[in-house]
Amino acid sequence: MSRNRIDRTPFELQINDLSHDGRGVARREEGVHAGKAIFVSGALPGERVMVEQTGKSRHFDEARVLEVLEASKDRVEPPCPHFGTCSGCVLQHLDAGAQIALKQQVLMDNLERIGHVTPKNVLAPLTGKAWGYRRKGRFSVKRVEKKDKTLVGFRETDPRFVADLQVCHTVVPELGMKVAALSAMVDSLEGRADIPQIEFIAGDQGVALVFRHLNPLSDKDRAALAAFGDENGFIIFLQPGGVTSVHPLHEPAPELSFALPQWNAELAFRPLDFIQVNGDLNQKMIAHALELLDPQAGDHVLDLFCGLGNFTLPLARVAGRVTGVEGDAGLVQRARENAQRNGLANADFHAADLSVELRGQPWLKQPYTKLLLDPPRSGAIEVLKQLPLDGLERIVYVSCHPGSLARDAGWLVNEAGWTLQSAGAMDMFPQTAHVESIALFLPPRKK
Repeated sequence: MSRNRIDRTPFELQINDLSHDGRGVARREEGVHAGKAIFVSGALPGERVMVEQTGKSRHFDEARVLEVLEASKDRVEPPCPHFGTCSGCVLQHLDAGAQIALKQQVLMDNLERIGHVTPKNVLAPLTGKAWGYRRKGRFSVKRVEKKDKTLVGFRETDPRFVADLQVCHTVVPELGMKVAALSAMVDSLEGRADIPQIEFIAGDQGVALVFRHLNPLSDKDRAALAAFGDENGFIIFLQPGGVTSVHPLHEPAPELSFALPQWNAELAFRPLDFIQVNGDLNQKMIAHALELLDPQAGDHVLDLFCGLGNFTLPLARVAGRVTGVEGDAGLVQRARENAQRNGLANADFHAADLSVELRGQPWLKQPYTKLLLDPPRSGAIEVLKQLPLDGLERIVYVSCHPGSLARDAGWLVNEAGWTLQSAGAMDMFPQTAHVESIALFLPPRKK
């Protein structure tokens, strides 16, 4: 056998752990590679499985489950017919309670291993709807001549391929139950080969679909898109070029927005804007963050990475003043408009790249009493090191990546002297290995 060739002879493994990306972790039991780590798709801790090797590297191997010989008590039957092929979600075979327990453990492990910190209190996990929650995403589109069809879906576990989806149980049902119809419609278009992706986003007005197209669409195709939208209640947008080229198929398109009833607020957005994927959990998360931050009428709150004002507007209902800062100038403009439409004169917004030198920024010179930040996966270490932390009474950190949160928490605690008072996971993406979390930091005690 060639040195680089993979031996696909089935063999047994005992699964001992679960990796951060949802794969079972085992050690080779026999042969020259005994003791070598192996990551197994579709396997759970405590299981005995028959596997086939699918990949190898110097430090670890990869495999997939062929048969479960001894099943975990937490194993459930995945409801999706595409589980194991589609990469959209990898934990459908794990009980929902066990999923969030895993994410909580991933967070705590990251805090300890990367940040060398431990929260004084572990917050109860925040959970919401387990299915039909995904209101924003992107489907890949590919015409496959061998199958004589156009595939619309997420990427397969092998990212070279597009999953041939018929349904998606995690996407909002208005779209998730119509993926096959969407695929058939695209396949009927003259310009089907010129459509590489379809973005979707759901507001209270319905689901908007943004069709990226590399060449102009014919009148016949435009009519087919319009008819499909009318029949299924979709709002159709076209994207012939970059982000700024997005426009409705027919004017006037309804304005997209979502309400936050608890704070008597409504946030308008554009089809490619960032909004939290899980609308149900988003409202619980806002309430949770505000409870931890405890904003009062005398507070001036700084909201970093504020986006459309998802946290800023609710904060402005209870705090004396809120300043939101965001790197995307378009989102900042929409945040200002959202504050105006909601009658919130005590919220102001600034556009600034929070990953670079901020000296001279006017908002940085103001005194603040509390800080909320919701950074991207890269975290917030650059801006944290530049903030005047002395006057702050609390910091609430909302994170979409436990590793960057752990790194930033390590700096706040071990370098700046703050206390990690509490932390916990939030299940923003059920059925996936994605870990969203929240943490509360309290300032050093004054001597």
